[in-house]
Amino acid sequence: MKDTLILKNNLKEVRAEKGLSQAQLAEIVGVSRNTISSIETGQFNPTAKLALVLCIALDKKFEDLFFF
Repeated sequence: MKDTLILKNNLKEVRAEKGLSQAQLAEIVGVSRNTISSIETGQFNPTAKLALVLCIALDKKFEDLFFF
């Protein structure tokens, strides 16, 4: 398959809209600040569970945070 599906996200923008630092969001969802940074930069794709926890923490639907 020539075109691969790459999961992208709006996490940085939504986090900023909520006035949260990476460290604050990390504490809320129970991961490291480095994990949040890696998700925001596309270096790491969250598990389904972490993606849903992020959605709940930021009060957003999955499709508001993640897309192809």
